[in-house]
Amino acid sequence: MLGAMEQRLNVVTLVVPDVQQARRFYVDALGWTPSLDADAVTMIRVGEKLILSLWAEADAEHEIGPVSRGGTLPFTLAYNTATEGEVDAVLAAAADGGATVRPAQRREWGGYSGYFDDPFGFTWEVAHNPFPIGDVTLP
Repeated sequence: MLGAMEQRLNVVTLVVPDVQQARRFYVDALGWTPSLDADAVTMIRVGEKLILSLWAEADAEHEIGPVSRGGTLPFTLAYNTATEGEVDAVLAAAADGGATVRPAQRREWGGYSGYFDDPFGFTWEVAHNPFPIGDVTLP
């Protein structure tokens, strides 16, 4: 099939002004393990075939053009947990690492979730989804 693209996502890249600060947050505060650690980029395997890339803004701009910041980005990243207690624990770790946290609460859709903004303004939802679709996202 000409032009066909498989339904998948391989890499989510966050363009950050300071890779070392991003590394301290994601690796040191959240406890994630980098798969690649270089001056301009840190890559963290976050799924079987999914990488979170923390890319230095200056290097990114060389390839993709000017980067702008400000306001709420029109998307969130999400981290699902197996229990409500894990939601609170992840939000506490993010707060300890310097994130701005909006505490978890019960949601109209039946789950329990809260949010944090990492030190660069990227918004993460941390959620417990009690429905079968929630199980799809857990390891």
